[in-house]
Amino acid sequence: MQDENAPKYYLTTPIYYVNAAPHIGHTYTTFAADMIRTYKRMTGYNAVLTSGTDEHGQKVQRAAEKMGQTPEQYTATISEEFRTQWEKLGLHIDRFLRTTDPRQAAAVGKLYAACKKNGYIYKGSYTGQYCMFDELYVNDAEPGDPCPECGRPTETVTEENLYFKLSAFKEFLLDHFEKHPEFIQPEIRRNEILAFLKNDLKDLSISRTTITWGIPVPDEPGHVFYVWFDALMTYWTAVEGEGLWPADLHLVGKEIIRFHAIYWPAFLKAAGWELPKRIFAHGWLLFDNDKMSKSKGNIVRPEPIRQVMGADPLRYFLFREIPFGGDGNFSFDALVGRYNSDLANGLGNLLSRTTAMIRQYRGGKIPASTGGAAIADEATKTAAAFCDSFDRFEFHRALEQVWALLTFVDRAIVQYQPWNLSKKEDADSQSRLDEILYSSAETLRIVSILLKPVLPEITEKIWAQLGMTTPLLDDRIDRLEWRGLAGGQAVGEAVQLFPRLDLKQTVEKMNELEVVEVARQNALLGKTAPPVELLVREATLNQVAPQLRGRRPEGLRLPLPDGLGRAVSEPIENEINGILGSVMPETPGEAEWTAPEGITPVAPQIEFDDFAKVDLRVARILTAEKVEKADKLLKLTMDVAEREPRTIVAGIAKAYTPEQLVGRKVVIVANLQPRKLRGIMSNGMIVAASLENTSPVLAGFLEDVPVGARLK
Repeated sequence: MQDENAPKYYLTTPIYYVNAAPHIGHTYTTFAADMIRTYKRMTGYNAVLTSGTDEHGQKVQRAAEKMGQTPEQYTATISEEFRTQWEKLGLHIDRFLRTTDPRQAAAVGKLYAACKKNGYIYKGSYTGQYCMFDELYVNDAEPGDPCPECGRPTETVTEENLYFKLSAFKEFLLDHFEKHPEFIQPEIRRNEILAFLKNDLKDLSISRTTITWGIPVPDEPGHVFYVWFDALMTYWTAVEGEGLWPADLHLVGKEIIRFHAIYWPAFLKAAGWELPKRIFAHGWLLFDNDKMSKSKGNIVRPEPIRQVMGADPLRYFLFREIPFGGDGNFSFDALVGRYNSDLANGLGNLLSRTTAMIRQYRGGKIPASTGGAAIADEATKTAAAFCDSFDRFEFHRALEQVWALLTFVDRAIVQYQPWNLSKKEDADSQSRLDEILYSSAETLRIVSILLKPVLPEITEKIWAQLGMTTPLLDDRIDRLEWRGLAGGQAVGEAVQLFPRLDLKQTVEKMNELEVVEVARQNALLGKTAPPVELLVREATLNQVAPQLRGRRPEGLRLPLPDGLGRAVSEPIENEINGILGSVMPETPGEAEWTAPEGITPVAPQIEFDDFAKVDLRVARILTAEKVEKADKLLKLTMDVAEREPRTIVAGIAKAYTPEQLVGRKVVIVANLQPRKLRGIMSNGMIVAASLENTSPVLAGFLEDVPVGARLK
């Protein structure tokens, strides 16, 4: 329950423009804001999150006219689409404000009056280039020149304007940024703004007279406010009179950092109002290393992913895979892969193992134990490191630390071997069994609290399976202590949280639903809906072809998705096949096959019993050092989930440095007869692949797998 006397923390998303329906770019920012809101609430703050829609401007007016609607009708539809999407994704928006709200007009009027009273607004005229898409005046441009932001052609406009004296604020901004280095983050964006300020600032037009769809300027008939003088004020308007201003954090995409880091503080300073404390600009999501954009047709929408996988796995992927602040690549393949490796094989596997063993060995009751000291220490350190990383918005690092803890506990289970302890009746064995069962369950309790901001739905289900009855949100992330589980507490009903997903089928289903979602959103935006077969073509070529890289696709289906009618027409099918054929040569017919150069023939067949004698195990390299007077050899110590680490001497020194190997999981032959190499007893053999006269490449794993696991 939120403490009314808690310190406030006010944060915002961008005020999303209604020229597009919600896509994964909007979702990325709003997921981050929702995560930070929950985290701050779980660290003792009264966190309040504002979002909304930016609904004025000539572009919106033209879009409405094209649909045969009034701007009011058009903007109401798209704004509601944002609200609905956020509700489906389980996001907690405390204040949602539209710029068409009457409160916004009143607030913008107050900002204007204060800036004018202080001498920062004057009347002038403008003839020059204007970008309709970015609502941006483009200085020093010729008719038809491209916009420097989006590359679209600019339009020539001539009109009387009201101007804001932005030129008066250069020194103030530089001084403020120097005194408050945290104001613009990350550092790369701060440097970008500082570089921009090396040039003189030009005064900014804050009104338009050639359009009518906007907030009227109170004392200038025929003028409406320029979109940025209007939209930025939404942050202030949404909490006016609540004691929440100034904002503690504005989250934005890097493409609008200049408006937030230069225009916005200048407006507020001119009015004599407090400035926000921090602006953080994250990077772009790339699709197959290419920027997502409507013009390229490679926009990804969250709804198909939510329907197939749920919202939590998407949240986890985005913030585990991509360092927040930089650009990051998105692909359906990577999303499913991360889900299977981290959620199904990692977190889900530990939960199912732990609760199953508690039911089997302790009648479904948490054993009365203090747990293992090593695991308790690791969990305590992880909780502290998680908070440190989260406070710095290094979400990927915070999640890495949690999964390292899960791996630590997985390894401890292998070392304790509870399945063997359960067969022994002596007190020491039973105490050790209680210790590992309690430690595993208590770790899951702590992990549930840490992950609540990132996996809000899934953590509640884990909480229930542990038999917890108190609200998860009531626990403080920054005050976690070991031994929060009570001995004798009954675990809940077993529910599989992360069934493994088939890559081909899952990606195929999301692509099919993407086609349906594109058609639905296009209808909302009044775009001419192409035949559904063309949508299939677009989805196929934009989402499948870029990933082919010269290989035969696994999930491509040329017939229409189920429920969408007949197969695509022959011309469309031919076009798809033509493009695919350009990157995927046809398989030769009867041409004679020859082995690639350097590939040796397969060895003679062996009996299955012979293969079964070879014990291949997963090992983690703990240390690596060069062997004296042997330029090809490295001495490695390995964790193979045994009582003591083992030593293996491997001939890989020319392919790997010791620093590259420490912490890496590899495959070893664990039951080879030990032998001495250069005076060092080598207990096993590391598995690697190579061609003749080429460097060896170590066998490894795309998905996480516990140390000590046997390969079969």
